[in-house]
Amino acid sequence: MPHMSNEESPAETEAIAGMSGPDGPLLRLFRDRRVAFLFVGAVNTAIGFAWFVLFSRLFEAGWPGAAWTVFAVILCAQIMSTLSAFVFYRKLVFRVRGHVWLDFARFQLVYLGTFILNFVVVPPLKLWLGWHEIVAQLLFTVVIAFASWFGHSRFSFHRKKEDA
Repeated sequence: MPHMSNEESPAETEAIAGMSGPDGPLLRLFRDRRVAFLFVGAVNTAIGFAWFVLFSRLFEAGWPGAAWTVFAVILCAQIMSTLSAFVFYRKLVFRVRGHVWLDFARFQLVYLGTFILNFVVVPPLKLWLGWHEIVAQLLFTVVIAFASWFGHSRFSFHRKKEDA
């Protein structure tokens, strides 16, 4: 989508899948909300993976060889990465107003699906197939990125036209 012109008001600019609101600061750099969304998504993916690696190392240092730690790592990384991702999308890309808690709940619902899938996919790769948890998570990150694109672009920050 092109950057809004001077003649258009923020309420007239239609975002991805019906989301509307004034452009976020990244639109000055990218001029296309879809590209800004993808950029923040890439940054969030990197941050989320970094959280996973950090917690993986911390739990391995504290409980070497304990199988249960993969679940704790996923949980801790999920909490930290979704908090930062919410702020980045809401402030840098979409700049929607109001409904903070509703947006946050929707945002977390999108990630709840990938969180559950993460528990179903990554631990068996580690525990049954012997993969290193960081390698398993790196591969699963592609699934998370794809799912979050559709969930956030169509659900998390959606506004009815009268709410925009």
